[in-house]
Formats: sequence, structure tokens, C-alpha cells
Amino acid sequence: MGEIDDEGVTWLDGNAAAGVLSQVFCGEPSGAVIVCAGCGATAPVGALPAYGLELGAIVRCPHCDTAVLRIGAAGATLWVDLRGAVSLRVRIGDSAS
Repeated sequence: MGEIDDEGVTWLDGNAAAGVLSQVFCGEPSGAVIVCAGCGATAPVGALPAYGLELGAIVRCPHCDTAVLRIGAAGATLWVDLRGAVSLRVRIGDSAS
């Protein structure tokens, strides 16, 4: 993990986020709440319609049909595209917040 000093501010590279990302991507994904970038609707991922499951998945907003989540599989690699979502909220552990 490299450190970059830019005008007195210390920045870490993306590896510093690995611990937090491992919490996000190891939980039960169907209960994660996603906010649509197209219309602002909020719903658990498991309640949204999914299509194209043979090569991955395209998960769409049921209100405006925006593709909020795209997942593609290519061998041992998974691609995740969330550009149709404003946010993805994942509950970790037994946290009440």
C-alpha cells in the first residue's frame, strides 16, 4: 500500500479500502438495499427483477427500468457495475444502524 503526500495531505492507495470492501462483498447480498439513480426508488436487491442469468445478471429498477446492477462472469473473474445505482447499503454483523 503506497502513501502519496499531496500538499500536506496523506493519501493511501485503494488497497487501504480492502478491509471495508471485504465486509461489503461477503454478506448476504439479497438484503442489501439499492437506490436507483434513475428515479430514486429504494428496494432490497432480492426484491428486484433480474435478467440474463446464464452469463451473469442485470438487475433492474421495477419503477423506471434502469439497470441498477450488472454482474458479469468471465472465467475466474466477476465484473460488478453499479453505475445505475446511487448507493448500495449493506448491513454488517448485528449492527443496529
